[in-house]
Amino acid sequence: MSRRTVKLVLLALITLDVIFPLVIFLSPDTWTQLLHGGPAADPLGLLHRLGAGWAAFALWMTVAYVRWERDPGWLMVVAGIRWTESWADWVYWGYAHHAGHTTLFGTVSLLAASPTNVLLGFFFYRAYLRYSRGPRPADAPPS
Repeated sequence: MSRRTVKLVLLALITLDVIFPLVIFLSPDTWTQLLHGGPAADPLGLLHRLGAGWAAFALWMTVAYVRWERDPGWLMVVAGIRWTESWADWVYWGYAHHAGHTTLFGTVSLLAASPTNVLLGFFFYRAYLRYSRGPRPADAPPS
């Protein structure tokens, strides 16, 4: 895996983890309509807590994006974030689906998110192992 690939994957994840909280904070009804087929009814603010979590992910992945080439340990931070999130979407789907509150888009998105996060965790773990051992000739900066 090249440095460019690591950067592109990080940028894609940062983008998603910025979009999700923006939708949740600016239009919670849009979020719940897409995933649950109805308006937001969240008297405890748990949807906004979810948005805040994604905003934190975006922040830490942005830090990793800027710093990982000097300190590959940041790739393990990202791996941990992805692995931590890996169970949450299936739990979320399970409760919402059992209550009859999921759309097809919500079901597909939430069921795909958990294995995707597991795979992304392994991607960043492998990137950490590769780049923590120093640059390889193909990745060495031009002189």
